[in-house]
Amino acid sequence: MGGPGEPPEGTPEGAPGGGEDEYRSVVFDESFVRAARLQEYSAQERMADHAPAVRRRPPLRRGLTRQALLLVLLIALAFGTAVYMSLRNPYQSPAARRPVEPLRMTLVPLAPQGAVPGAVDTEALYAHSPAARYRVGAAGIPLPTYRRTAHFSDSQVFAALNNAKQYLVRSSLYPEVLTGQQVRPVRGLIDGDQLDQFDESFAHPAADGRHAPTGWLIRFDPARAELASDRIRVQGTLTAAETDASTLEVTADHTFVYALRPAGAEAGTPASLFTVRRELHFRFDRDDLRTNQLQLVVSSVQAGPLSCAEDSANHLRPLLAGQTAKEGGPAGTDPYATGGVPALCGVLAVSTQPKV
Repeated sequence: MGGPGEPPEGTPEGAPGGGEDEYRSVVFDESFVRAARLQEYSAQERMADHAPAVRRRPPLRRGLTRQALLLVLLIALAFGTAVYMSLRNPYQSPAARRPVEPLRMTLVPLAPQGAVPGAVDTEALYAHSPAARYRVGAAGIPLPTYRRTAHFSDSQVFAALNNAKQYLVRSSLYPEVLTGQQVRPVRGLIDGDQLDQFDESFAHPAADGRHAPTGWLIRFDPARAELASDRIRVQGTLTAAETDASTLEVTADHTFVYALRPAGAEAGTPASLFTVRRELHFRFDRDDLRTNQLQLVVSSVQAGPLSCAEDSANHLRPLLAGQTAKEGGPAGTDPYATGGVPALCGVLAVSTQPKV
């Protein structure tokens, strides 16, 4: 038998012996080929149990895979949540905003029946008047108990009431507003669609029921009167109601009592009380609630002691301690004229004055 690397019948004749042939390991002679065992399957064997030459692919699964089904479910859940939130979202804007109405205002001067009572001690004036039990400043404008409405949430009703309160505080209690130095604190709360009317009222005041500054805020003629005390007495109510699916209305009815003295008066000069009753109607749509603004649609003011003969559209010109109303009343009213408001004047009841 030959070696491990030699053909079964030995080295072929004529071939160099040993390891001198460099192709010996790769060249096969005839005896090597005959010694190799060859086996070929017959046609019948190939058709029987023999393994197929080509591997079969697993059949395709019909329908969605688990991952695809999970993705579809997540998309459907997200879409359903978006639809639900859009229906429940209280801040969605209406398709068309309701037009903003111009402010309608009336001012009724209340003339005293005699001389205006006064005293040096402002606290004594308050203590002997119907305002004795009134609260001081913003504490006299508490927010009422509130609840959600059919189309507005608790937070939206609160926002409407709180914005109305802020307007009352800024327009009736801020010293810089009362003295006529500023209007910006009030203007900042007005709906943008009412600003033209607001600005026109201060640029060109008129007693026409549309452009009187004293319909927007309380301010005294700085040449006539000044605050004798910053402890202004206040009492009143706030109520909120839904008028339709897109509008909240707040009604404010408050009485403010101011202690006044002559402008530039020296210490020891008697002061007197001045009373203003304001009934204001505010309107809020969803845009106003979002921007913390408001629409003032009705302003009804009664104030005294005032002289009916004087124009109080631009500034209130109060009658002070010891003064009496001038004779005469407001200018005559023409019932045939349109677009204006009738001239009004009232009498200040004696019971409203302090007993000093």
